[in-house]
Amino acid sequence: MTTTTRDTSARWYLGSARWIGTGIGIAVVASDTVLMRALGITFAINGSDVTLFVAAMYGSSIVLLGYLLGRVIEGRRRDHEQSAIIRSQMAAIEAARARLVQSEKLAALGQLSATIAHEVRNPLAVIRSAAQSLGESVAGRDPEGERACRFITAEIDRLTSVVGSLLAFARPLRLELKPVAVDELFDGALQLAAPDLTREQVQVARPVPTAPLRVRADVDLVRQVLVGLLVNAVEAVGQHGAITLDARDDDGVVAIEVADSGPGVPAELRTRIFEPFFTTRAKGTGLGLPIARQIVEAHGGKLEVGERRGGGARFVVRLPAAPPSAIAA
Repeated sequence: MTTTTRDTSARWYLGSARWIGTGIGIAVVASDTVLMRALGITFAINGSDVTLFVAAMYGSSIVLLGYLLGRVIEGRRRDHEQSAIIRSQMAAIEAARARLVQSEKLAALGQLSATIAHEVRNPLAVIRSAAQSLGESVAGRDPEGERACRFITAEIDRLTSVVGSLLAFARPLRLELKPVAVDELFDGALQLAAPDLTREQVQVARPVPTAPLRVRADVDLVRQVLVGLLVNAVEAVGQHGAITLDARDDDGVVAIEVADSGPGVPAELRTRIFEPFFTTRAKGTGLGLPIARQIVEAHGGKLEVGERRGGGARFVVRLPAAPPSAIAA
């Protein structure tokens, strides 16, 4: 029996509790009357047989009691259902309010980030050019000055990367959706993350899916998400760690999983890591995962974090599967 059938049966039973109670009461009275007749028990007043009258008086009380008990059960059931509905509605309202507040914060943050990034980008380019020219002019004559110029250039490059992340976070996404094989996304992401994987000698396991999987996605953006997750995993596992790339069909949704053998993400941080500018790294910008989630949600999907079986982090990118017509094409 399915859950829906069970729920329907329960509602019918509890919605008819008063009549069931009445029927039970009638059954009890009838059985008692038959039993008394069978045992020869009779009631008489002034020589007149009043057995049926007594049975009717007694039976009406039992029937009324069954009816009232059924009404009480129905009332408790209604109260319980109404309480559950109210709790569900309150939770939905709270979730909607939280999403609205988050959207407003992200919109304001995106506008501020774009303004700051545009104001900072040009001065950074001028400073980098000047530092590079100065370093070339003192090359071979002033080692300290040359080293300082290289340091300035490296730090400006890092700030430029931060500015680029700010602009990527603030810029509206324009998706170019098309059916793409998950294996193709994996190949591209692994190729781009190869320098990090090779440097740390990280082993990547890639189970073969039981059937080819395709998603409808912007190839470049989803590949960017997977590369970011792979690079994060490399930093988490360190040298000689292990990463697993896997995908499966989940009722019309393709779940792409990036799991690692690192220390994992503490439960209390699993919601915060998607907040802009929140990071646990010394040199992190805190925008990688928020941008990744932004990209995934723009596809109508979800980005989730959990725990890998055996320890470690597990990120799951859920994307709509490409329709069968697109697969056939």
